[in-house]
Amino acid sequence: MPRFKNDNGVRIQFTAEEETARDAETAQWLSDKQARDAAIAQKLTDKTNGNQKLLDLGLTQAEVDA
Repeated sequence: MPRFKNDNGVRIQFTAEEETARDAETAQWLSDKQARDAAIAQKLTDKTNGNQKLLDLGLTQAEVDA
């Protein structure tokens, strides 16, 4: 399916080089998004594990929060 760009109100079809470049940009964006999502998930997991370890040591939730 051909892709188009808008150049000053004129709809122009992508060239083969532009299609290839856009595909590479999209693939890179998806890769970066997956890395960001994984980092966020890891940070949440680390926070939960750290909180649980402090609770296991006998601290109260209020002490952990402080």
